Amino acid sequence: MPQAYDPFDEIRREALGLDLVPPQIVSDNAARGLALRQKFGRGGTEIGVARAEELVARTGLTPHTVKRMVSFFARHEVDKRAKNFGNDDNPSAGYVAWLLWGGDEGRKWAVEVKGRI
Repeated sequence: MPQAYDPFDEIRREALGLDLVPPQIVSDNAARGLALRQKFGRGGTEIGVARAEELVARTGLTPHTVKRMVSFFARHEVDKRAKNFGNDDNPSAGYVAWLLWGGDEGRKWAVEVKGRI
């Protein structure tokens, strides 16, 4: 599902003085997720791949995107219980997807930023 465009996102971001460029570690996690997805052929959706590409590019995200990240992590926390979550040699699909969205550091960053929005 394409993300809805909110014409006021940029105004809100500027008014709040927020830097919505993800940290390097979040970008690195997303890049690792893309590499694992390519190598093993599993994990994530096209939306997850698009999010990873945004995170790798370290472009400024919109407040809407940050909120979507928080929602993703809340829905997928259960994936951390799967066999091979965290295993780079034979990763679970959920682990690959988690990394595509920035991994644990992506979750922490998105939750902190959402709290300031």
